[in-house]
Amino acid sequence: MSIVVRDVREHELDSVLALNNAAGPAILPLDAARVRHFYDTAEYFRVALRDDMLAGFLIGVGSGSDHDSSNFRWFRERHADFFYIDRIVVASRRRGGGVGRALYADAQSYAELRYPQMACEVFLEGGHDPALLFHGSFGFREVGQHVMPEVGIRTAMLMKALCSYPWVRETYGDDLPDEDWVRARRTVATTPRLTGTTGR
Repeated sequence: MSIVVRDVREHELDSVLALNNAAGPAILPLDAARVRHFYDTAEYFRVALRDDMLAGFLIGVGSGSDHDSSNFRWFRERHADFFYIDRIVVASRRRGGGVGRALYADAQSYAELRYPQMACEVFLEGGHDPALLFHGSFGFREVGQHVMPEVGIRTAMLMKALCSYPWVRETYGDDLPDEDWVRARRTVATTPRLTGTTGR
């Protein structure tokens, strides 16, 4: 019953799409073209498997990305350097079983080598207190609110400082060790990003 987290594979994109669109009102729907765009461009796109079955996924991008989400732009207007979680989805039958925590732990392990903080949002309408509680228990704090103009949904904008980043940056700079667990997705070109850590 272990949870395995790894990079998404191309043949899994249809399953990712189905899982996303079955998630309910807490997650905006996707179409096949958008999932493919994430596959081609997202810095982080990983799936969680439980009993060899797709149990969830997480998609993230760095602050230097040209990601077109209004929530991402909100963070970029206020903060110089961060890793943004566009979405995390866990299959309904797997919720409460540690899949979300496994995905967040993996994403943090990736992000803290490269960014001083993580950012995400949670919808505030429709009774999403469990999602707020989950993020709060994982160390995220609200830094503002934003109404998404494309859908009119108010979101809590959350950030979490990554305490290991200063040490990693001071010790390794841009020359991280060439280890499997450290490498970024090979299919995505590295994008230049800001190096400051203060908000604007």
